[in-house]
Amino acid sequence: MSTLTRGKLAKAANVNVETLRYYEKRGLLPAPPRGESGYRLYPAESIDRVSFIKGAQELGFTLEEIKDLLELRVAPHSDKGDVKKSALDKVAEIDEKIRALTNMRNALTSLAEQCSGHGELGDCPILEAMETHKF
Repeated sequence: MSTLTRGKLAKAANVNVETLRYYEKRGLLPAPPRGESGYRLYPAESIDRVSFIKGAQELGFTLEEIKDLLELRVAPHSDKGDVKKSALDKVAEIDEKIRALTNMRNALTSLAEQCSGHGELGDCPILEAMETHKF
């Protein structure tokens, strides 16, 4: 069986060594055994696991959610429906963030249109709205 030191795994997975330490600390990457030299020796499959973690992060999953997905992969009664539910839950969360960001953008656009951009700050509609929460 082929093994990798932490440095070689980090390079192969295109991550920082500190990232691997953090994944271990968070329980996403099992702590590997140590070789005679004292170095951690990761199984070659760890590259795929780190790649999975990074891919899930790119899709917006938190490390805690990724941990759940990793556990689903080995749970005896899990199926595609469980993974699909996780994906759809994430889509709903993203949609809510988009709604919130759109509302913020619209409010700021409206406030910017109300502001002449010239003069003293005493009657600035943007600052007033921030203070009164009326946007």
